[in-house]
Amino acid sequence: MKIFLNNVLILFATTIFLVGCSKEDLTVLNPSASTTVSLSVGEVTLNKDNAGQTALTISWDDPNYGYSAAVDYKIIFTNGEFSNSVAVGNSLFKEFETVELNKILLNLGLEGNVPTPVSIQIKAILSEYKELESNVTSLTATAYVDKLDLSTSWGVVGSATINGWNGPDMPFYRTSNSDELVAYVALNDGEIKFRENNDWTVNYGDDGNDGSLEPGGANIPVSAGNYKIVFNIANLTYTIEAYTWGLVGDATTNGWGGPDMPLAYDSFSDTWKAVVTLGGGEIKFRFNNDWGLNYGDDGGDGSLEPGGANIPVSAGNYLVTLDLNNLEYSIEPIDIWGIVGSAAPNGWGGPNVKFTPDYSTDGVWVLNGITLTDGEIKFRTNDSWDVNYGDDGNDGTLEQNGANIPVSAGTYNIVLDFSNPDAPTYTIN
Repeated sequence: MKIFLNNVLILFATTIFLVGCSKEDLTVLNPSASTTVSLSVGEVTLNKDNAGQTALTISWDDPNYGYSAAVDYKIIFTNGEFSNSVAVGNSLFKEFETVELNKILLNLGLEGNVPTPVSIQIKAILSEYKELESNVTSLTATAYVDKLDLSTSWGVVGSATINGWNGPDMPFYRTSNSDELVAYVALNDGEIKFRENNDWTVNYGDDGNDGSLEPGGANIPVSAGNYKIVFNIANLTYTIEAYTWGLVGDATTNGWGGPDMPLAYDSFSDTWKAVVTLGGGEIKFRFNNDWGLNYGDDGGDGSLEPGGANIPVSAGNYLVTLDLNNLEYSIEPIDIWGIVGSAAPNGWGGPNVKFTPDYSTDGVWVLNGITLTDGEIKFRTNDSWDVNYGDDGNDGTLEQNGANIPVSAGTYNIVLDFSNPDAPTYTIN
């Protein structure tokens, strides 16, 4: 009887094992299976002027796995402690366009214009339990930096700023003069001071309201307006002047009489930008909503001349860039993202409440301080349903034509992240 019971238990255990294991779990990987990764070039120097061109092709062998395998490949880039993976499905090669490869390299921590060795390896994912790794090969890569870093530890704080005395502070940026910092700020009636690291340990005010600064000095009174503040950290002096750049013309919302469609300072390119909807007509750039200083384009060649000719435009949505360092400009068509829905100010019929690009990261759009009611929202471009995204799982990932997103009444900051177009996400805070 004991022998019989043992046999029954063995048979029962074997049955459980077979039921609990998939066919794939019982397959045996060919112990000789291997793949070798190859690069089209061993050294690459990237240049933003080559955007759209293939900079590098990575390919690898098709291994003999010993069975018909459903495999997904990943390319693993490594630089010291940082790594980045790119999923390529069951393909045996991947072509990397210049901008795409540059983003990967920068995410690995590479410095711009510095040749750096990067390790590349292929990982074949056969199942949750089985993986195959290729050899490791090296690429000497030189990335480019197309985003400036003009950030500093200094900022403007006070009752006149959007965030009040508690901050976070409105930033000062570096300039071509190492002793001078600049901030472009919209202020309310109130008071301001300058401080470092969003902290009161080091702060400056103006005891005599005479343009000179003292440690812990008196609050500086200001009136509502848009200003350029220059802070000389060597001499401990400052200046505040009214300062705006905008678009004027019959193609703009308010015509030739203004007020102008405002441009915002982009510290990542040291230019002035705006995402705008224009009608068919003409535009110019002008300073402080006044004709005293204005720019047009005499040759229609993208360069600007003081008092130059009107610039013709067709109706559409555009990213407009004003480069005052080189007296150049660009007007590029763009799809404008917006929010629509029963919870949005204009309901499902729109028009959308518009996002603005986050110029620090391509593909990211932000909308701060929007007031929503109890209801639902979606995201779409150009006030049209042709391209719209919702969230099928209500998990922060976006799907084209996905489900409406429920929200509660409140004021929110919303970020749309299309930096990875294959896996867009959003946050609502």
